[in-house]
Amino acid sequence: MRLDVRDLLATVLVAAIGILYVGYLGHGRMPFAHDTRGMAAMGLALGVTAFVVVRNGDKYDRVGQLETGLAVVALAFGMGAMVLAEGTVAENLLAAYVVVLLAVWGLELLDHAGLVPGHAPPKEMTRT
Repeated sequence: MRLDVRDLLATVLVAAIGILYVGYLGHGRMPFAHDTRGMAAMGLALGVTAFVVVRNGDKYDRVGQLETGLAVVALAFGMGAMVLAEGTVAENLLAAYVVVLLAVWGLELLDHAGLVPGHAPPKEMTRT
């Protein structure tokens, strides 16, 4: 299998989250992310969009179940960071969100490249 446009788009979205997060860590604020709640909201918006783009049309096999499970964990971390933005635990939840999001993105790309065992084999096109 090959990587395609949806993988590129998801990579751009995840890179945007990474840039925002690194800038947020360095400066304490970024455009559209003035505090922990804003950073979590931007991360969730971009992350959910990236997940929908990259999972669109994939089979729900064992690897797909793992990817979806990790995405739910990431969503929980992101929502927790947004809800608990006033507490110190929010920074840790935000960091956990970014780490799990990167894991989901990486696993998706490896799966689409055909490097992950356990996914449903693609249907071969036959000529008649």
